[in-house]
Formats: sequence, structure tokens, C-alpha cells
Amino acid sequence: MRLSQKLFVTLRDDPADAEIPSHKLLLRAGYIRRIGSGVYAYLPLMWRVLQKVSQIVREEMNATGAEECLLPQLQPAELWQESGRWDTYTKAEGIMFSLVDRREQQLGLGPTHEEVITTIARDMIRSYRQLPLHLYQMQTKFRDEIRPRFGLMRGREFIMKDGYSFHADEESLKKTYQDMYTAYSNMLRRCGLAFRAVEADSGAIGGSGSTEFMVLADAGEDEVLYTQDGKYAANVEKAVSLPPDAEVSPFTTFEKRETPGTDTIEKLCNFLKCSPTQVVKNVLYQTVYDNGLTVLVVVNIRGDQEVNEVKLQNELTKLAGQFGAKTILSLSVPTSEVIAGWATKSLPLGYIAPDINDDYIAESKQVNGKFIRLVDKTVFELKNFVTGANERGFHVVGANWGEQFKLPELVIDIRKAKVGDRSLHDSSQTLETARGIEAGHIFQLGTKYSQAMGATYTNEQGEEKPLVMGCYGVGVSRLAQSAVEQSYDKDGIIWPVAIAPYHAIVTIPNIKDAQQIEVAEKLYTELNKAGVETLLDDRDERAGVKFKDADLIGIPFRIVTGRAINNGKVEVVKRANHETQEIAITEVVNIIKQWVKEATES
Repeated sequence: MRLSQKLFVTLRDDPADAEIPSHKLLLRAGYIRRIGSGVYAYLPLMWRVLQKVSQIVREEMNATGAEECLLPQLQPAELWQESGRWDTYTKAEGIMFSLVDRREQQLGLGPTHEEVITTIARDMIRSYRQLPLHLYQMQTKFRDEIRPRFGLMRGREFIMKDGYSFHADEESLKKTYQDMYTAYSNMLRRCGLAFRAVEADSGAIGGSGSTEFMVLADAGEDEVLYTQDGKYAANVEKAVSLPPDAEVSPFTTFEKRETPGTDTIEKLCNFLKCSPTQVVKNVLYQTVYDNGLTVLVVVNIRGDQEVNEVKLQNELTKLAGQFGAKTILSLSVPTSEVIAGWATKSLPLGYIAPDINDDYIAESKQVNGKFIRLVDKTVFELKNFVTGANERGFHVVGANWGEQFKLPELVIDIRKAKVGDRSLHDSSQTLETARGIEAGHIFQLGTKYSQAMGATYTNEQGEEKPLVMGCYGVGVSRLAQSAVEQSYDKDGIIWPVAIAPYHAIVTIPNIKDAQQIEVAEKLYTELNKAGVETLLDDRDERAGVKFKDADLIGIPFRIVTGRAINNGKVEVVKRANHETQEIAITEVVNIIKQWVKEATES
């Protein structure tokens, strides 16, 4: 392709609305253009990148035996109501675009396709002889992000590969899950990206276990906690660890003490001259379930620790059935104004004890009359601890479970793991942190959707059983931008060779020099014939402008037909490190071809 004939416009300055380097560079280099909030056009250079990423994804998926299909983007609400996710996606998380057609029927624009594929399986799978089955697709998804940002990273419309597998049992699912772990690792490796596979929370997708594939980058929205020995890595939402040991309490007898102005852990510990590891803090939350019921929650956790609200939400979702609900619409720390709406009397905020009485709650059809009480493992073994006294300005010291306070039955891990914590698998290993961009996510769904939607098969004994499912997603457009976020310099993008829009660019410094044009045209033709995808910069621009543009768009190899052609050579520049060398014109094609082969086969 000749640049003089191509839609090619670059910008010298960073766009005002671009926040992270990759977003700025893709806009400046003419890869994408913003059409609306979170909506971008993929221009020709970007489309070539996306096609290359898609091809790598497709090859790795096909190698596992998965079959490609294409599912509808427009999905009937009834399917999502069957699975119980309609309210979650349209109200709680609110990420689904929903609409009503002229027949007054509700529809959604697909953010994901579990319901659609389960419907197909329900209609078409009858026997264990048809299993396992694995289908995948690549298409545009839609998500109504509350704050679209970072270009293609968190847009409202994006390209995704999503796949779904069906099995007779968990053993078969785990085999496919492992195949996908390998395939996803291969995809990212072939795309030339540094990544880390981490344990992850399954979120609204659900299931028993999941793994995220994080492209490592400073601008990543996700925090990854990992150990140096390579044996543990997890998203901070999912991570577990050993907290620091609690100090021995200085209080040996139980008593109530006046503690004025100590409504925070820091103030309390300064006043009592004790460690926060000796304090049981009692954090109040309220959750609203999808049937409209508000339930109040008291979480007991050690004073030096923080509640992991993702873990908390997962635990409360498990309890939804007790309240006639399926899922959670919201989880929050209630404000004083909100508390006033359901409290029978003033709550001693900052001084709440583990046994705060249920009579603080004005029970109604909208509000459950009892607190859910959850205890984090960090307080389970504390002795002679400090906690609130259910009275403003007062705490108790020297308290013990089983004596002054009854220990609730539900003791769980609900704390947020932190950098520096000891690892569970080896206490000599401490957690370190890195930032990552989630490029892929694989899930063991189990029977969540098949049970809800009645997707069954008949086993060898003639029994009807729910299908066991897996789900596997790769953000194709996000992965492409992740590559830029991971690899750039002050001059522009540095594409990995495997997914660069072109392998090489031949630059003519002076288009009025017939010899430069002749050599450039010859190399341009021969390189493309040899399978080296090559651009020809034949624009009527100054050489400096052409060099800057070549660096900005990130083409891996630049060939300059400058003064060196008088010696039978051309200047070749490697974009990755700006290494420059003069190579004989007769050798250029074979050398560049070899470089491309080495870079894409490693």
C-alpha cells in the first residue's frame, strides 16, 4: 500500500480527551477515531492489527477442536430472565443496553452470550454422545459503561472472542479449561505480549473458578498480587494471604471504658495505646437484593485489615435464596441519611459492637428485621480484644469470643490481601504487586445456566442431567491496545512484529530523486512478493516528517532509500531500539524476511 493513496492522517499533539499513552498514540497515529463516548471507528491500520490478532486467536481456538459460529447480537429479554441475570445486567451492574421494539417486547444488545448459547444447547443437545461440544465466535459486543475511558480499553462497543463448552461432567470441563489455559497463553505469547495468568473472581458471569490473563502494563486497571517463586498470582479481588500476626493484647480483664472522640481505629489505638491488630472493628453494610429487600450486614474484621467488597458481595449472593432473591442489586456502606430511613433509634456509629441488637432495625416489607453477621478469619482467634460498646464514646477491652460475645457461625475470608502479606503456599514468600490489563478470562461455569434454563442431556444410564458448561473470552480490540500500552517510547508505538499492521515501510526521502524512487519501488514490490507486508511512503513530504510518522505508527522495520544507495546500500532502522545499519540492496529482502520469520515464530 502506498501512503500517498491511503487514508493516513497523523497528529503532532496529544488529543485532549485521551488519558493513557496507548489511547493518545492510537489517536495520534491515525489508527482510531472517536465517534461518540466510548465508540470508536477502526481505521485501516487498526483494522489490519485487529485482523492479525483475530487470526492468531482463531488458529489457537481451532487447534483445540473448537468450532466457530456467529450468534445474534440482539437478544430477547426472556432468555436473561430465565437465567436470572436480566435485573443484574440492566439494573444492578447496568451494563446492558436494553430496548423495547415496536411490539413492546424487551431486548438487549449482547454484552455476552451465555443465555443464547445455552438456549441452542437446550434445543439441540440430547445425548451424552454429542458431548463434549465447544463453540466460539468473534463479534462486536456492547456494554453501557458508566464512564467510558482509555479508548478501546473500556469502550461501549468492542470486539471480543467468546467461546462456550458443554460437558457431561466436571472432569471433561476441567480438561477443556486446561486446553483453554494453554490456548490463551499461546495467543498472548504469539502476539508478543508479556502477561501473567492469575486467579480471578467470576463476577456476574458466575461459576466455580476462573483465570484472568493479564497483559502487564503500568496503566492497567487491575492490580495483581503475586509471589516471586511464580507459584501464586491472583487479581486483588480474589487474592488470599496470611495477614501479619496479631500482637499480644495488654488487656487481661474485661471492662468498659470511656473513649471519647475515638470513632476511628487510629484515634482509638492512640487513646488506648494498643495495636490495631488487637481491635475487632465492626463495619456496617447494606445490600439490596433483586426482589427489592434491603438487608443490613455487620462485618467483624481486625482493625488493621480492610473488607474486600468483592468477596463480601459473593458471600451475600450465596445467601440470596434465604431472602427469596436470586442476586444482589447493590452493596454499600450506608450514609447517615440512609440509616435514618430504617433505624428505630440513633446508631452508635464508630462504637458498634459485634452484638449490635436487631431492635435497631425497623422491620418492614422493604427491610429485613435482622442483621446478617459475618466474621473474618482475622478476628476468630483474637483474645482479650478491643471493640465497640454499642454506646457513643465507649469501648470494651479484654473481650473474648464465647464469653462476652457469641461468635457467629459464618467465619470466612473476607479481607483484602495486601502487598507484603505472607503467601499461603509458602510463608517465606511475600506478595508483590503489578498492574495488569485483563485481556482474557476463562470460567468453569458448571451448571449455573443449564439448571436455570433447563438445558439437559441424557446420560448412559438414561438419566436426564444438566449440562456442565465452560466459558472463555478474549477482548480482541482490548488486546490490540494493550500491546501499545506495553510497548511504546517517546517517538510512538512499538508494535510486536506478529500483530503490526505492516512489517516494513520503505521511505523515499526525496521523491524528486529518480534513483531513490526506482530503488524504493523495486524493494517495495519484492518485499511484498516475499511475504513481507510493506508500506511505501511516497508522499510529497519532508524526510523528517516521514521518519517521525514511521516511528509514530510503529512499523517494525524502516528501509530508507537515501544517500547510501550510491554505494549500493539502503539504511535499515529497527523500530524497537532504533538500531540502524546499512544493508546491500540485493540482501534487504532476504534479511527482512528472516527477521520477520524469527520474530513471529519465537
